[in-house]
Amino acid sequence: MTNEFRAMLDRFIPVYLDDILVYRRALEDHLEHLQRVLETLRRAKYKANRDKCKFVRQELEYLGHFVTPEGISPLSDKIQAIQESSKPKTATNVRSFLGLAGYYHRFIKGYLKIVAPLSKPQCEDRPFDFDDNVRTSFLALKAALLFAEVFSIYDLLLSTRVTTDASGYGIGVVLEQHDGVDWHPIEYFSKKVSAMHSIDDAWKKELLAFVHALKRWRHFLLSRRQFQWVTDSNPLVFYKTQDMVNSTIARWMAFINQFDLFPDHIPGKSNRFADALSRRPDHCTAVYLTFEINDDLRDSFIRGYKVGPDFCDKYANCSSPNPAPSHYRIQEGYLLVHSRGKDLLCVPRDLYLRTRLLGEFHDAPATGHFGVNRTIGRLRERFWWSGLLDDVTRYCESCELCRRCKSRNHRPYGELRPLPVPLRRREAIAMDITGPFPKHKTGVDGILTVVDRLTKFAMFLPCRYHAKAPELAEVLYAGWIRTKGYPKEIVCDRDTRFMSDFWLALIK
Repeated sequence: MTNEFRAMLDRFIPVYLDDILVYRRALEDHLEHLQRVLETLRRAKYKANRDKCKFVRQELEYLGHFVTPEGISPLSDKIQAIQESSKPKTATNVRSFLGLAGYYHRFIKGYLKIVAPLSKPQCEDRPFDFDDNVRTSFLALKAALLFAEVFSIYDLLLSTRVTTDASGYGIGVVLEQHDGVDWHPIEYFSKKVSAMHSIDDAWKKELLAFVHALKRWRHFLLSRRQFQWVTDSNPLVFYKTQDMVNSTIARWMAFINQFDLFPDHIPGKSNRFADALSRRPDHCTAVYLTFEINDDLRDSFIRGYKVGPDFCDKYANCSSPNPAPSHYRIQEGYLLVHSRGKDLLCVPRDLYLRTRLLGEFHDAPATGHFGVNRTIGRLRERFWWSGLLDDVTRYCESCELCRRCKSRNHRPYGELRPLPVPLRRREAIAMDITGPFPKHKTGVDGILTVVDRLTKFAMFLPCRYHAKAPELAEVLYAGWIRTKGYPKEIVCDRDTRFMSDFWLALIK
């Protein structure tokens, strides 16, 4: 369904599975858009149930919310169901209750602080205990949902501000808009900072809170002409005038500079909403990278799509007048694949292109020479190609600067020592599996090689290359042990198939 309405998404419709909402301020525009939606459904051979459809409404229920011109609020029957929930008697009951209540967490200030005691009864390593703290949290969450605020609907034309605050262990932000009379909340958001950021300076955590707010509400704020950033950390008002910053702050500033904003300072006592939200939990990350593609690179992409083995068939299919349905599409000459809820740019098998991308996301001054996992995470935000993990791993391991400057995060390797020479033949053997080879009609495609370490006598036993431990134990017993006897010592490369299951099968 998302593929069919891709050109209309976030312009005048959202789509969730088979639920479609068409919205517009003017009735004439709304009827025109409604006609386009119905025509798209007809072309895609979908049918809409007339009894379930509602047309030209100003108030409606959508995905558990009640939407009106005044704002968005939770459905009253859902809140009533939560209010009538009985006391949980098992950990499963607690999880079920939190699953329903957590759906409306954005309407509750300090949600995670309220529900923190309810995580204790869910631990599997301790008996279920519904003590006074848990009961208080259970009742407080019910009360908070009963008095949940009505959120205003975001309006691109109204004045907007983002208020941030940070505590020793959490960050809190509030998105608000002014309707000409007063400020009204659009959404609350709070997050627990990681141990790495919990020891940072207060102003750095305030900046991190703002970066998280921009990432969460980027779809609201990036297209705005200007909005206000309110913080109780006065140094952040002058964050652009700092002479020297570390690589982390530089990346955050590069991300913030994408937005049109002006910072403003208020005393901490006046910043009560964001301050309350910052006194509770979740996780941390904050970087968004941009990579501009010029005309030369664009030509390299298109040429790679047409001749490369990875995407030539998909590019030809999408270029045809009647393409077969797929997750791929072409936009401005680029091949995009819809994955994990967003469109990713496919990168053809071109050594120059992939090396250039890896350099931009690993070597560039704003990227900080991150490790394999963080480099992969950034690339997967915008790009996709087969073998990305292997390419990033090889590139990071071959980075001269990383190898010279980064400390090792593992214990020193052990010294190489020769194995003692056996005293008798057949006393010690070495074994390993080689292959895979072309498969024989019997299904055999590997060789279990067994070598006497003293005499170097070798025996090559046919086996399946991907055989499990019990099967390999049977091959070794039938081919070597039955005729040569049990050795006192077996040397192998610690293949997972030569671990406990292998020895259990061998001694049966």
